[in-house]
Amino acid sequence: MRTPLERIRLGGFVLAAVFILAILGYRFVGDYDWIAAVWMVVITISTVGYGETSQLPPRIQALTVLVIVLGISASVYTFGGLFQLIVEGELENVLGKRRMKKEILRLRDHTILCGFGRMGKKLAEELQAQGVEIVVIDQDAEAINEASQAGLCCVSGDATEEETLSEAGLCHASTLVSTFPNDAECVFITLTARDLNKKIRIIARAERESTEKKLLQAGADTIVMPTVVGARQMGRMITRPSTAHLIKLVDEGSNQDFDMDEVLVCENSRLVGLSVDFREAQRRYGLLVVAVRSASGELRFNPESAEKFSVGEIVIVMGRRDDIAKFKEEH
Repeated sequence: MRTPLERIRLGGFVLAAVFILAILGYRFVGDYDWIAAVWMVVITISTVGYGETSQLPPRIQALTVLVIVLGISASVYTFGGLFQLIVEGELENVLGKRRMKKEILRLRDHTILCGFGRMGKKLAEELQAQGVEIVVIDQDAEAINEASQAGLCCVSGDATEEETLSEAGLCHASTLVSTFPNDAECVFITLTARDLNKKIRIIARAERESTEKKLLQAGADTIVMPTVVGARQMGRMITRPSTAHLIKLVDEGSNQDFDMDEVLVCENSRLVGLSVDFREAQRRYGLLVVAVRSASGELRFNPESAEKFSVGEIVIVMGRRDDIAKFKEEH
C-alpha cells in the first residue's frame, strides 16, 4: 500500500506527463496551435466538454479519448491521495515534521538525547529546568509522541545511523547523551557520532563494566553506569548518611535554595588574576570555592588560598542559587 504522499507524488507526475504529452499530440497530430492545444487538454481533462467533438477526425477523437481516460484517472488518483492525507490527519503531521526540521536547523550548542526511556525522560526534565535545548532521538513512536508533547524537538529514527544523527543537528550540537540500556547500541552510537563530529562531548550509559573500555575506545568522554552510581549512593547512605544527604540535595535539587555550579574563567573575566581567597566571593555572595579545574582537565579540590585563577579554568562554587547567579553574571 502506498502512503498518501506517495500517491500524490505519483499521481501528480502522471497527470503532468499526460498534460504535456497531450498538448504535444494536439499540436503536432491535430495541427492545433499551442494555445488551442492547451485549451483542448484542459477542457478534456476537466470534463467540461465541447460541441465540436463529432467534427473531429478519427485520429483526434482517439487521442481525446485517451487523454480523457488517462487524465481523469490520474486526477482521481492524485486527489484521492490528498483526501486520504487530510482525513487521516497526516497533513498536519507532515507540516509538523517540516516545522520541527526548521527548528532543529536553527539550533546551536544543543544537546542530543538518544533514547527517551525512563532515564531519558528524567534527564530531559533536568535539562529543560536548566534551560538547555534538547533534540530527542528514538525509534519508538510512543516515546517520540511523548517527547513532542513535552515541547521537545524530536527525530524518529535509528540513532546509530549517520542520517538520523545529522538530522538531529549533530554538527552544531555541543553534547550527545546515549541513555539506551543496550551496551552494543551505545557503542555504535558513540562510534558514529565521534566520526561525524570530533569535538562533540559524548556521555554514554553502560550496563556492564566490560563495556566501559569499549565506549572509551569508541570516543566517549564520560561513561555513566547506573548500577555503580546507585550502589555507591546506597553505600554512602549506610556509612556516611549526612554526606549522602548533602549530595542528594545537590543532585536532585531537593533544596531549591542551595546548589553547586561552575564558572568558566574567560579572557575578560574579573576573576583573572584573583586568588582563591578573595574576600568578595564570601563577603558579597557567601560562596565557597570547592574546586578548580584547569584547562588541561586536572581537578584540584579545596585549592590553596593563595592560588590565582587563570584563563580557561573552571571554578566550582557552592552556595545559594540566587547568589551563584549574581556571581556568574558579574564575573
